Formats: sequence, structure tokens, C-alpha cells
Amino acid sequence: MARVSTAANLAATVSSDSGQAKTFGFLLIPNFTTIGFASAIETLRMTNLAARRPLYRTLVIAQDLEPVQASNGMRVVPDHYLADVPQLDAIFVVGSNPMPAKYPRELINWLRRQAAHGIPLAGICTGSHLLACSGLLNGYRCTLHWEDIEQVKERFPDIVISNQLFELDRDRYTCSGGTASMDMTLQLIAREPNGVEIATRAAELLLCDRMRGAREQQRVPLRQKLGHAQPKLSQIVAIMEANLEEPLELEELAQLNEVSVRQLERLFHKYLEHTPSQYYLQLRLSRARDLLLRSESQVRDVALACGFASPAHFSKCYSRFFGHSPRGERKQSPLHS
Repeated sequence: MARVSTAANLAATVSSDSGQAKTFGFLLIPNFTTIGFASAIETLRMTNLAARRPLYRTLVIAQDLEPVQASNGMRVVPDHYLADVPQLDAIFVVGSNPMPAKYPRELINWLRRQAAHGIPLAGICTGSHLLACSGLLNGYRCTLHWEDIEQVKERFPDIVISNQLFELDRDRYTCSGGTASMDMTLQLIAREPNGVEIATRAAELLLCDRMRGAREQQRVPLRQKLGHAQPKLSQIVAIMEANLEEPLELEELAQLNEVSVRQLERLFHKYLEHTPSQYYLQLRLSRARDLLLRSESQVRDVALACGFASPAHFSKCYSRFFGHSPRGERKQSPLHS
């Protein structure tokens, strides 16, 4: 059995001025996802290294002091159980996979008490589900892994659930899981004084090629969105993806797929919640972002490769969609700094 505890590491990491450090607790739910947990807690460790001082302490919490088994079989020894947790600056709930039908009342009540004391709460992957079951996401925007979004929406129709990588809404922080917990944690660090520089250095230590923003959506596989019922729409999107440099007109797309333009528009609106033009533009902009961050191509060459007639038009579309210019995107990336 693998045994992991942060207690020993804390002694080495936190120096005599640790009173200034923020203490983040990680509440592990049985069958938690290791990658979501590790991506967040390692980001905080790397932040301390990047800052060359202890900005964050981390504690692992469980319902009791028994080792908590992850979904991959690894077991983690907690530092504290619910009844003896010290004062925390934030709590990260690391959710289980799959989601349980219900949670222990003790766990729900404990989270409610923390929220009543004004402690920010974060949900990693299905950790958002536990927060929702505790009534702690009412009135907040949140997210979780795309596989679980529809199920949670059905159960909690009044909660606003997005398809973003992560959501930072006041004192609720939620992410879709996987490496998105790294992105969320880096963005939380970037909010602090001098945080952008420190978060950027931490990302470099993590070999993270860029800090993804909250506006970025999870890349849900098209087959998951459509199932097997819409082969025609899947075929249309495949044609779009193969023609980014010279985008096809809607009439051409419709003709190639033996549908009318009106039928084409209905399909996209019903199943993808976008017009064909909007969806096509997003494909081109996503490809442009990959080229900006993973190649040395000039901005004008990226614009042409993604079907934009001029760098000015490209920059305008890019800024409107991502919130910053193509050149600004590169400046934020450790690979191009």
C-alpha cells in the first residue's frame, strides 16, 4: 500500500515565518482522483519554491484518520480528521470517481460550518457535486468534469454549471478535474500581490507551457455531445476541421453534406448551441492559439493559416473571444517569455 502524508514535508518546507503563510486543506473523499489532487497540491509546493519563501501550507483532511483510497488504488494518510482540523484559509474538496449517491451527514455538516465561518471552498472534479449536495453552490457559478455535468444539472437545475475549465466565483472555486486543478490554483496564486510573476515561475517549474484562463472551455469530445445519433453533424464538423486555412462557405458545407443551409443551422443550434459560423470561428481560433503557443510562427502567418484575411481582423476576433490579443497570449506563456 502506498502511503503518502504531507506532514513530514511541511516541516521541511515551512520556515519560522510560516505564520504569514496561508493554510489550505485538501479534503479527500474516498475514490478521489489522484491527478486532480496532485495537480493542485504540487502547484502550491512549486509556488513556495518559486517565491523562495513559504506562501502556502497544505494539510490533508479525511473524515477520520484511516488512509483514504484513491480511484487508482493508492492510499493517502491524512494529517487531520474533521474533528481536529486547525484554522484554514481555504478548503479544497477532492471529489470521488464515480460520484456516490449520497454523502455522510457528518461531512456535509462540517462543510456547512466552514462556509458559515467564511472559509472559501473549492471543488476539484466531482468535489463540486459534494458542495452542491451540501447546498453550498446555490447562487454561484461552478463547473465539474464534462462527463458529470448533465447528471448534476438534472439533480440541481437551479445551479449555474458551465463547461469552463474552472470557475472562480467569489469564495467558491471549482474546476473540471485533471490538470485543470493546476490551472485553477495558478490563477488563485496570480490574484495575490506579485502573484502573476510568482505563478508564472511556478508554471515553469511544473513544465506547464501556459497558464490557461477561466474562459477556456473543457474540450468535450464531439461524440460525447452527439452520441451516435448525429453522424451527419459529426461529418460536417470533420470537414470544418480539415478546412481551417480556407474556410468553406455555409452553402458549400450544406451542399457537400446534402442538406440545406437551414437544416445545417438547425443541427448546430440544437446539438452544439452555436450557429455554424460561430462554431467554425471557434475551431479556427482554437487552432490559432495552439500555433501561437506551440510554434515560432509569426502572428500574421498564424492568422493566414487559420483563415483570417488580415492580422488586424484576426487580432480583433482573438481578443473578443479570449480576452487578450495574440501577442498578449504569447507574453503570458513561459515558453515565449
